Amino acid sequence: MQEHFHLNTPLLESVSMSKLLGTTVYMKMENSQPSGSFKIRGIGHLCQQLSGRSRGVVCASGGNAGMAAAYVARKMGVPATIVVPSSSPQLVVRRLQDEGATVRIVGKVWDDANAEALRLSESEGLTFVPPFDHPFLWEGHASMIAEVSASLGSGVKPGAILLSVGGGGLLCGV
Repeated sequence: MQEHFHLNTPLLESVSMSKLLGTTVYMKMENSQPSGSFKIRGIGHLCQQLSGRSRGVVCASGGNAGMAAAYVARKMGVPATIVVPSSSPQLVVRRLQDEGATVRIVGKVWDDANAEALRLSESEGLTFVPPFDHPFLWEGHASMIAEVSASLGSGVKPGAILLSVGGGGLLCGV
Protein backbone atom coordinates (compact mmCIF):
# COMPACT_ATOMS: atom_id res chain seq x y z
CA MET A 1 0.00 0.00 0.00
CA GLN A 2 1.23 3.49 -0.76
CA GLU A 3 2.63 5.68 2.02
CA HIS A 4 -0.22 8.20 1.83
CA PHE A 5 -2.82 9.46 -0.63
CA HIS A 6 -2.35 13.21 -0.27
CA LEU A 7 0.13 15.46 -2.02
CA ASN A 8 2.66 17.73 -0.35
CA THR A 9 0.97 20.96 -1.42
CA PRO A 10 2.68 24.28 -2.06
CA LEU A 11 2.91 26.96 0.61
CA LEU A 12 2.61 30.25 -1.27
CA GLU A 13 2.96 33.81 -0.05
CA SER A 14 -0.13 35.94 -0.60
CA VAL A 15 1.25 39.37 -1.46
CA SER A 16 -2.16 41.05 -1.37
CA MET A 17 -3.08 39.62 2.04
CA SER A 18 0.41 40.36 3.37
CA LYS A 19 0.04 44.02 2.35
CA LEU A 20 -3.44 44.22 3.83
CA LEU A 21 -2.41 42.73 7.18
CA GLY A 22 1.09 44.18 7.43
CA THR A 23 2.75 40.80 7.94
CA THR A 24 3.78 37.90 5.74
CA VAL A 25 0.81 35.66 4.96
CA TYR A 26 1.21 32.20 3.45
CA MET A 27 -1.50 30.01 2.00
CA LYS A 28 -1.35 26.19 1.95
CA MET A 29 -2.76 25.23 -1.43
CA GLU A 30 -4.93 22.28 -0.38
CA ASN A 31 -7.21 22.87 -3.35
CA SER A 32 -4.53 21.11 -5.43
CA GLN A 33 -5.12 17.77 -3.67
CA PRO A 34 -6.38 14.94 -5.93
CA SER A 35 -9.81 15.17 -4.29
CA GLY A 36 -9.81 18.99 -4.20
CA SER A 37 -9.46 19.62 -0.46
CA PHE A 38 -7.53 18.86 2.72
CA LYS A 39 -10.04 16.13 3.59
CA ILE A 40 -7.93 13.55 1.74
CA ARG A 41 -5.23 13.86 4.42
CA GLY A 42 -7.43 12.61 7.23
CA ILE A 43 -9.66 10.28 5.28
CA GLY A 44 -6.67 8.69 3.54
CA HIS A 45 -4.95 8.13 6.88
CA LEU A 46 -8.10 6.70 8.46
CA CYS A 47 -8.70 4.30 5.56
CA GLN A 48 -5.08 3.11 5.70
CA GLN A 49 -5.43 2.37 9.41
CA LEU A 50 -8.60 0.36 8.77
CA SER A 51 -7.52 -1.34 5.53
CA GLY A 52 -8.38 -5.00 5.18
CA ARG A 53 -11.14 -4.78 7.76
CA SER A 54 -14.16 -4.14 5.57
CA ARG A 55 -15.90 -4.81 2.30
CA GLY A 56 -15.94 -1.11 1.39
CA VAL A 57 -16.45 2.36 2.80
CA VAL A 58 -19.48 4.53 3.38
CA CYS A 59 -19.40 8.26 4.05
CA ALA A 60 -22.04 10.97 4.45
CA SER A 61 -20.99 14.14 2.73
CA GLY A 62 -21.97 17.39 1.14
CA GLY A 63 -18.97 17.12 -1.16
CA ASN A 64 -15.35 17.27 0.02
CA ALA A 65 -15.32 14.32 2.44
CA GLY A 66 -17.17 12.21 -0.08
CA MET A 67 -14.70 13.09 -2.82
CA ALA A 68 -11.80 12.14 -0.56
CA ALA A 69 -13.44 8.86 0.49
CA ALA A 70 -14.29 7.96 -3.12
CA TYR A 71 -10.75 8.74 -4.32
CA VAL A 72 -9.06 6.77 -1.54
CA ALA A 73 -11.44 3.82 -1.97
CA ARG A 74 -10.72 3.70 -5.70
CA LYS A 75 -6.98 3.77 -5.05
CA MET A 76 -7.36 0.99 -2.44
CA GLY A 77 -9.54 -1.09 -4.76
CA VAL A 78 -12.59 -1.14 -2.49
CA PRO A 79 -16.13 0.07 -3.20
CA ALA A 80 -17.31 3.43 -1.89
CA THR A 81 -20.86 4.43 -1.09
CA ILE A 82 -21.32 8.14 -0.56
CA VAL A 83 -24.60 9.33 0.93
CA VAL A 84 -25.50 12.93 0.15
CA PRO A 85 -28.54 15.06 1.00
CA SER A 86 -30.85 16.21 -1.79
CA SER A 87 -29.46 19.73 -1.36
CA SER A 88 -26.14 18.60 -2.88
CA PRO A 89 -25.36 20.12 -6.28
CA GLN A 90 -25.70 17.76 -9.24
CA LEU A 91 -22.08 18.55 -10.14
CA VAL A 92 -20.97 17.02 -6.82
CA VAL A 93 -23.03 13.89 -7.47
CA ARG A 94 -21.52 13.52 -10.97
CA ARG A 95 -17.96 13.97 -9.67
CA LEU A 96 -18.52 11.34 -7.00
CA GLN A 97 -19.86 8.95 -9.63
CA ASP A 98 -16.94 9.76 -11.94
CA GLU A 99 -14.62 8.77 -9.07
CA GLY A 100 -16.34 5.37 -9.03
CA ALA A 101 -18.58 5.82 -5.99
CA THR A 102 -22.13 4.61 -5.62
CA VAL A 103 -24.09 7.73 -4.66
CA ARG A 104 -27.24 7.58 -2.58
CA ILE A 105 -29.32 10.72 -2.17
CA VAL A 106 -31.10 10.65 1.18
CA GLY A 107 -33.00 13.37 3.02
CA LYS A 108 -32.77 17.11 2.79
CA VAL A 109 -29.83 17.80 5.10
CA TRP A 110 -26.49 16.23 6.04
CA ASP A 111 -27.87 14.74 9.28
CA ASP A 112 -30.32 12.64 7.22
CA ALA A 113 -27.51 11.42 4.97
CA ASN A 114 -25.31 10.64 7.98
CA ALA A 115 -28.05 8.55 9.62
CA GLU A 116 -28.34 6.52 6.41
CA ALA A 117 -24.55 6.09 6.16
CA LEU A 118 -24.45 4.76 9.72
CA ARG A 119 -27.32 2.38 8.91
CA LEU A 120 -25.51 1.12 5.79
CA SER A 121 -22.35 0.62 7.79
CA GLU A 122 -24.20 -1.73 10.13
CA SER A 123 -26.43 -3.51 7.61
CA GLU A 124 -23.88 -4.00 4.82
CA GLY A 125 -20.66 -4.34 6.81
CA LEU A 126 -19.10 -1.22 5.34
CA THR A 127 -16.48 0.85 7.14
CA PHE A 128 -18.04 4.13 8.23
CA VAL A 129 -15.82 7.07 7.29
CA PRO A 130 -16.76 10.10 9.38
CA PRO A 131 -16.10 13.43 7.66
CA PHE A 132 -14.57 15.18 10.69
CA ASP A 133 -14.90 13.37 14.01
CA HIS A 134 -12.22 10.69 14.46
CA PRO A 135 -8.67 10.69 15.89
CA PHE A 136 -7.24 9.06 12.73
CA LEU A 137 -8.65 11.96 10.70
CA TRP A 138 -6.97 14.45 12.99
CA GLU A 139 -3.64 12.59 12.73
CA GLY A 140 -3.88 12.76 8.95
CA HIS A 141 -4.68 16.46 8.96
CA ALA A 142 -1.64 17.08 11.18
CA SER A 143 0.57 16.19 8.20
CA MET A 144 -0.14 19.69 6.95
CA ILE A 145 1.73 21.23 9.89
CA ALA A 146 4.83 19.12 9.22
CA GLU A 147 4.79 20.35 5.62
CA VAL A 148 4.39 24.00 6.67
CA SER A 149 7.29 23.63 9.08
CA ALA A 150 9.50 22.10 6.39
CA SER A 151 8.54 24.82 3.89
CA LEU A 152 9.23 27.69 6.29
CA GLY A 153 12.57 26.28 7.40
CA SER A 154 14.28 25.62 10.69
CA GLY A 155 13.31 27.84 13.59
CA VAL A 156 10.64 29.82 11.73
CA LYS A 157 7.34 29.84 13.59
CA PRO A 158 4.18 31.34 12.15
CA GLY A 159 2.63 34.12 14.20
CA ALA A 160 -0.83 32.68 13.61
CA ILE A 161 -2.57 29.92 11.70
CA LEU A 162 -5.94 30.68 10.15
CA LEU A 163 -8.11 27.85 8.90
CA SER A 164 -11.66 27.02 7.98
CA VAL A 165 -13.86 25.35 10.56
CA GLY A 166 -16.92 23.33 9.63
CA GLY A 167 -17.08 20.12 11.63
CA GLY A 168 -13.79 20.89 13.40
CA GLY A 169 -11.68 18.02 12.07
CA LEU A 170 -8.99 20.24 10.57
CA LEU A 171 -8.81 22.34 13.73
CA CYS A 172 -8.33 19.19 15.85
CA GLY A 173 -5.50 18.05 13.58
CA VAL A 174 -3.74 21.38 13.51
